[in-house]
Amino acid sequence: MSNVLSALRGRLTSASYALAWWLVCRVPESWGRWVFAKAGEIAWRRQGPGVQVLEANLRRVIGPEPSGKELRALSRAAMDSYARYWFEVFRLPVMSTERIVGDMRCVDGEERLLGTLASGRGAVLPLPHMGNWDHAGAWIIARGAPGFTTVAERLKPESLARRFFAFREGLGFEVLPATGGVQRFGVLAQRLRAGGLVCLPADRDVTGSGIEVDFFGEKARMMGGAAALAVQTGAALMPVTLWYDGPLWYAHIHEEIPVPQDGTRREKIATMTQEVARIFEAGIAAHPQDWHMLQRVFTADLDLARLAAAEARAQAADTGGERSAAEAAGADAGGPDRAALNGQVDAAALDDLAGGAPAGEGGGQP
Repeated sequence: MSNVLSALRGRLTSASYALAWWLVCRVPESWGRWVFAKAGEIAWRRQGPGVQVLEANLRRVIGPEPSGKELRALSRAAMDSYARYWFEVFRLPVMSTERIVGDMRCVDGEERLLGTLASGRGAVLPLPHMGNWDHAGAWIIARGAPGFTTVAERLKPESLARRFFAFREGLGFEVLPATGGVQRFGVLAQRLRAGGLVCLPADRDVTGSGIEVDFFGEKARMMGGAAALAVQTGAALMPVTLWYDGPLWYAHIHEEIPVPQDGTRREKIATMTQEVARIFEAGIAAHPQDWHMLQRVFTADLDLARLAAAEARAQAADTGGERSAAEAAGADAGGPDRAALNGQVDAAALDDLAGGAPAGEGGGQP
């Protein structure tokens, strides 16, 4: 009976997403924006677990002692930005290429990235959960990038996963499922060696075996997969930060982070990931309302018992050779992990927007 109910819930969930997607692409844009803005406001007022985690993260950004009023105003702006993100994701299939390109402003790095790709060298772009990652992907393809590869969580039910995968593939993305038989690290490395582009949201650790970094004066966990790929393939590691300004979208493609000359492989990955964190920190501090982080990032907020178990697994793997070192950096952790190289789609993202997601990592902890 429970299997029947689960299957029924899955079909209803998939049908609800399909209906929402169909409606958003057909109603006047102003109506859709209003509905999503109201959903963000309701979620903010309900103070659900996702919003509480968001405020805990933002407290580190605007510290050291933000007033309650200041923090609440910022979290409200962040939820409004998060609602905008989801509205524009659903709306992307009917946005013209002219608008996607015309309303985008890249303050630095576009020519540098396209030049790197034109030379035949691959590039891996780690991003924080800021602004609109999907729009930025559609934009860089429209500007001349030959597509790119990313990794996203396999949502449930499977029909919903197929819908999101097809959506991103329709934009020109190659999407690898985060779980299943595909050896993600190997495929990504192959794409980079062929001169391709890989984009990986990387500002939170979803495996429990990521890299510990200094972030806003505290320890935090971030994915080291982007740095591991750069070390292994020679691809350019170029972090990106994204934000909104009025109706426009903005991006900054930062300069390449070089591979250190000295140190072990894992030490090089750690050093590069710390530099990525430093760039993320500056970008988030400049536009904190556009950091859509409703999941735990800082070590002090994590489940210490599960973290210790993950570290033990990482240390055991670290003795197993070069590829295991990449896994220990969070580069390719298959099996039950929610996402090895975390894509933007989160199974509970719209539940978070409605204020109903469970506490923890958007429905689960590493």
